[in-house]
Amino acid sequence: MNFLHPSLLYIGLPIVALPILIHLINMMRQRKIQWAAMEFLLVSQKKNRSWIILKQLLLLLLRMAAIAAVAFMVAQPQMRNRLGNLFGGSKTHHIFLLDDSYSMSDRWANTNAFDEGKSRIASIVKQARQEPAAQEITLLRFSKAGRSGRGMQPDLSKSMEAGIEKELEVVLQGLKPSELAIDPTDALESALQKVRGGGDQNFMVYLISDFRTKDWNEAGNLRKQLLELNEAGVEPRLIACVDTARPNLAITSLRPLSGTRAAGVNLVMEVTVKNFGKERARDVSVLLEEDGQARPAEVFQQLDAGASQTRTFEVKFTTPGQHRVGARLQTDALGPDDTRYSVLDIAPSVPVLVIEGDTKSLGERGSDSFFIAQAVSPDVSLTGIRVQVETPQFLRTTKQPLSDFHAIYLLNVDRLQVPERVALEEYAAAGGGVAFFVGDRCSAQTYNSQLYRDGKGIFPVPLVDQTALPLGVSEKTPDLEATSHPVFGKFGEGRNPFIDAVNIDRYFAVQKSWTPPAGSSVKVIARLRNGAPLIVEQEFGKGHVIAVLTTASPAWNNWAQANPSYIVTMQQMQAYLSAWKQGDPSRPVGTPLRERVVGNYATEVGFVTPLDGAEGMFTAQAELVDGALSIGFENTDKSGIYEARLTDLEGKAEVLQFAYNVDAKEGDLAIVNEQQMSDRLENVIYQFHRAADITAGGKEIGQNLSEPLLYLLVAMLIGEQLLAYSASYHSPARELAR
Repeated sequence: MNFLHPSLLYIGLPIVALPILIHLINMMRQRKIQWAAMEFLLVSQKKNRSWIILKQLLLLLLRMAAIAAVAFMVAQPQMRNRLGNLFGGSKTHHIFLLDDSYSMSDRWANTNAFDEGKSRIASIVKQARQEPAAQEITLLRFSKAGRSGRGMQPDLSKSMEAGIEKELEVVLQGLKPSELAIDPTDALESALQKVRGGGDQNFMVYLISDFRTKDWNEAGNLRKQLLELNEAGVEPRLIACVDTARPNLAITSLRPLSGTRAAGVNLVMEVTVKNFGKERARDVSVLLEEDGQARPAEVFQQLDAGASQTRTFEVKFTTPGQHRVGARLQTDALGPDDTRYSVLDIAPSVPVLVIEGDTKSLGERGSDSFFIAQAVSPDVSLTGIRVQVETPQFLRTTKQPLSDFHAIYLLNVDRLQVPERVALEEYAAAGGGVAFFVGDRCSAQTYNSQLYRDGKGIFPVPLVDQTALPLGVSEKTPDLEATSHPVFGKFGEGRNPFIDAVNIDRYFAVQKSWTPPAGSSVKVIARLRNGAPLIVEQEFGKGHVIAVLTTASPAWNNWAQANPSYIVTMQQMQAYLSAWKQGDPSRPVGTPLRERVVGNYATEVGFVTPLDGAEGMFTAQAELVDGALSIGFENTDKSGIYEARLTDLEGKAEVLQFAYNVDAKEGDLAIVNEQQMSDRLENVIYQFHRAADITAGGKEIGQNLSEPLLYLLVAMLIGEQLLAYSASYHSPARELAR
């Protein structure tokens, strides 16, 4: 047992002697007077003397005990919970697992969840220091538990000796919540490792977190870890640092849509805001900026509880290079998810490769390549797309890597040599987009044996031969039936007059027995009126391949002849095929920066980051690997723009920018209550406390005996009154009546 206020005990205990002092003073004031009547009474009293003295002694002891109880109550005695500690013995090891995910920056009044957690750690250690047994402390943040395979990295790990409270205070002052989204799994595993190798130590494990629903809804693994702690004799303490879920808005996405990222070309971007709160939000303003310059804000008139809304806006950069786009909400309960960043690589133009099968009419008016080039990019200054027309032999040359091209079209190509086919398949497998248009030069046998190859090749379907589309039963039945695939956009939504005006005269038929294999990625995205496939898509590796079983020119159809749907469809096909070059350029916070830069650069690289202190700006040595500079940076725990500053061998500077954003799911501030926690942790022995209920010392360390002492004091005072009445003299009521 120990006391929260031992000095008050030292002051209060001497007062216990006050009843004895009062008794002695009263005896000094008495004078003996001889009186005959009293002599008779004294003789009678001697017969009951022992019993009276016993009553008076008990009365004196009760009064002394009542004063002692008051002194003990003021000093607040604490009884340890663990029986082993009552008798001293082995060392007690306190392991504090502190959640520093960014949801712990949840603010209210003049505090936040993380500060509440730090305060409770200080309180527990202050109380523990009053225990006489040997003790040890380990403080570990979630973000430092098993990070990047480096194992446990505690912020403090040492014996609880003199000065530990001051040292802990300094450590805690330097800790801030991270911008990471971290669950407790790694932290609990680190604690388990300590417990497993702890010998005969007594362990007390404290999980100090906000206990968000997203982490504890599926708590199977966490339950197993806590059960393992129980098996090791540890009863974990779960300390919740928040008591309610506060409203929170978050920017969950800021990204460019499919389109051409070239100088002077409008690019559509979207920003998405989610309301994680339980009430509708109104007039939510998102502030936008381009390269640090403010642009008109996007305003969401109302945002229902739990709902997301997306707005699109256009950006246009007149110069090639990297450009920044940022979005910001007004500050609310959670700061890190109120901002989002994107870095766009804007090229002078986007290269597209067109392989023309008819080498004699390469790019000439009326050729397949002419119609594709006119549809995809009639003017490079307007579209930003630069079409390059080549023969099939270009695929096997080393003049230009195929990976430079955003899409490759093969038009009426009769055959590909093995090196050409292999190069094309490698391009698609790496993520490239490929489109085939057939024609009179194509052979079903060649395509089946070289490109389809029993479903293992790059071509998605087995062909039969050129086929004429029979006349329709009704003129109202369109030749082309489009689906809702992105290639067709709104043209695929029901009947459309432009699509209905397309006439198909000839096409390559697919083998009658063929159907898309079960579980494969092959799908028919457009059919003819007779049900035959016309446009088929398949995934090949990471890329997409589209096969159009008619000509790109008006040789077998009228699609390219003044039909607006042709131009729109080809441009949407181009955006779809080049999507592998147009992904979301941002990276999640915490992901190490790894980049391979081709060129002649000095190996010394300067880094500028959003981090504070020495980590904000520094230089590092990069490695030359296979003629390219490999740069890397581990600590990306803060959202924002990271820069790598390179210098080529001629002394020219070049800056590479990278956008890092938080995991928006961490912005869901819903919490589990005690009953929900009990349901998820069935059969686990643990203690669940709200941080606000823990005072210095708190129930997590020992049981405060002040309340039981109060009940004991009341009982003693009642007993004292009864005993005092019994020990005093009272005349019978009937004698008083006389």
